[in-house]
Amino acid sequence: MAFDEFALESLPLDEPVFCLWRNAPSVIIGLNQSAYAEVNLDYLREHGIALARRVTGGGAVYHDLQNLNYTIVGKSRDLNADYPEYLHLVADALRGLGVPAEISGRNDILVEGRKCSGYAKRVWKDRLMVHGTLMFDVDLSVLTRALSVPGSKMDAKGIASVRSRVANLKNYLPDYKDVLALRDALHKALARGDGEVALTPEQNAAIDRMAEEKFRSWDWIYGRSPSTQFKASRKFPCGTVEAGWTVERGCIARLSFAGDFMGNLPAEGLCAALEGCRFERSALLEALNKNPEPVSSYFDGLGAEDLASLLI
Repeated sequence: MAFDEFALESLPLDEPVFCLWRNAPSVIIGLNQSAYAEVNLDYLREHGIALARRVTGGGAVYHDLQNLNYTIVGKSRDLNADYPEYLHLVADALRGLGVPAEISGRNDILVEGRKCSGYAKRVWKDRLMVHGTLMFDVDLSVLTRALSVPGSKMDAKGIASVRSRVANLKNYLPDYKDVLALRDALHKALARGDGEVALTPEQNAAIDRMAEEKFRSWDWIYGRSPSTQFKASRKFPCGTVEAGWTVERGCIARLSFAGDFMGNLPAEGLCAALEGCRFERSALLEALNKNPEPVSSYFDGLGAEDLASLLI
């Protein structure tokens, strides 16, 4: 993500350049998406899947090492012409390899009606960047679980539905033994004999700083999330506890409890103590344990871990 932004804003450009790259298992959310509403964060944590936010719009995507990504950056004097041209570069290259690829819809490259690539764009001054995915042999079961959250477009549709809507390119490239073979062939097709751009140590250092200071930061990944509403209900020994809360910029903005539970103090006092807390388990537990009154004062017999499990 840091390299893409650097290439768009700072890389000297005489003509368009491209980069092909891969990620270890990760979910990349769009610039305007909520990390909480679009991603199964528990599943990501349990399976060591990274979460990142890109600088372009669009929806959440899953990457693993069987997915090949592309970035194309160049100066643009006519977006209406250059944007489709960049997309056709990828589609034409795939067709040259024998894949019946076609551009369709808002941001898809399709193969026989099924999606094999999603892409997004960003404009900066007189420059245009287009980047996207190419699924070679992505694990669709992990993709489904990573992007499946209650109320999402993925929820309850299952792996079979995903398989009916997306296509791994491996099925259309029987002569390519792995994703690296696709990478090499696509590199050759896109380069058309042109040379490569080598980054200087100073440029690499600038990209590393941007990655550390911006793209790995909690404020960027979680704090940019738009207002997201949640609700949960669970039966405890003290009774049924129903919670409703809103997360804004990664923090609990509003919180309320209802239900038939028993407690010595009104739950509103605890709500006030948690508002403004980062919406992550460690921060929530810290706030609960620092509160002058224990959780059991509001919910008979409950501890901080019990309440945290309801909210996160």
